[in-house]
Order: sequence, then C-alpha cells, then structure tokens
Amino acid sequence: MKPYYEHAGITIYHGDCREILPGLTFDATLSDPPYGILADGGSAATRRSGGNQDDGRMTWDVAPSAETLGLLLSRPAMFWGGCHLDLPKTYGYLVWDKQIDGLNFGEVEFCWTNLRFAPRVFRYRAVGVDGGKQHPTQKPEALMNWCFGFLPPGMLTVLDPFMGSGTTLRAAKDLGRRAIGIEIEERYCEIAAKRLAQEVLFTEATA
Repeated sequence: MKPYYEHAGITIYHGDCREILPGLTFDATLSDPPYGILADGGSAATRRSGGNQDDGRMTWDVAPSAETLGLLLSRPAMFWGGCHLDLPKTYGYLVWDKQIDGLNFGEVEFCWTNLRFAPRVFRYRAVGVDGGKQHPTQKPEALMNWCFGFLPPGMLTVLDPFMGSGTTLRAAKDLGRRAIGIEIEERYCEIAAKRLAQEVLFTEATA
C-alpha cells in the first residue's frame, strides 16, 4: 500500500489498520487506541469534543477487535487506556498523573503494557497540548517521549495503528526513532503530516 507520508524514517498509512497491519514489519507498538466506551449514545460528547458523528456513534471510538490486538501483542506493546480493553493481566502499568485535581474526566490515565517492570508514574500537567488539541483524545508529546524510554533496547521501528493526530510519530521523530502510523480518517493523516513537517513544534510551555 502506498504511504500517505514518508520521510526520515517516519511513515503514515491512511486506511483501516485491520487491512494494513498484516503487511507491516515493526518491533513494538505504542498507541492510544479507541476504547469503545463512548460508542453508544455518544453524540453529545461528540459535539463537545469536536469528533465526527455517525448515527449517534463516535466514529473514532470503536474498540479494536481481539484479532487486531492479537497481532499487536506478539511484540512489546503499550496501550494507553488499555484498562478498558480485553487484555491479559499485567503488572507493568504506566500512570499519567495529570495534576488537574478533578478538573477533567479523570485525574490519571493508565497505560497497559506487556513489559516487565514495576508501575511508574509520569507527573505532568498538560496545558494547551502541543500548541492546540487537534484530536478528542490527543496526548501530550512529553508523555509519549517518556513512554519510548521503557521500550527494550534494539526496538527499531515503533507502530501506532491508531495514530490520531500523530503525537507518537512526532515524539519518534524528535527522538531519532523509526515509526509507522495508521489512521482511518484522512483529516488526521493530514494533521499528522503537518506536525511532522515542523522543525520546531509548539509545546505546552510556549503555547
């Protein structure tokens, strides 16, 4: 499949990850997949967040299938919001302490991993995420930078099959890592490509 974007070790594919995944070679997964928790009756939340809407369903919030997860779990994997998915028991949780004291949906978020380490906490208050939030569940680049540090040595290419606005890929570029992103909505592919083209990215400190 022809990439939507390809430059300096970073590749984006526009399409359904279920169709693209079998043809890819990668070493690990770092992603913030859709959880499926707003898939039913989510139209009001969609309007508030700016997400797309299709017959009252959140089009970006359909949880990945067991088959898709199975393909990803054959390698080291890190899934933000993985506590909402049907994944094996793990002790290797990462925790993002948002330092918001109840001002948002939750004060912390959990990242499920199949890596072996004691749980770790990242304390970071995201203000004006990376120059402006461009996806309903966009994570700070600083958070994804931190996650890369937990991948085993020699993990050359990292995959984000639910790329959204491209934060994982932007973090990979800044760290000199190779990465592949897949996104089903073309508008987010375009947003990610523009973020990757920026040599100096807006941060929470400068926004």
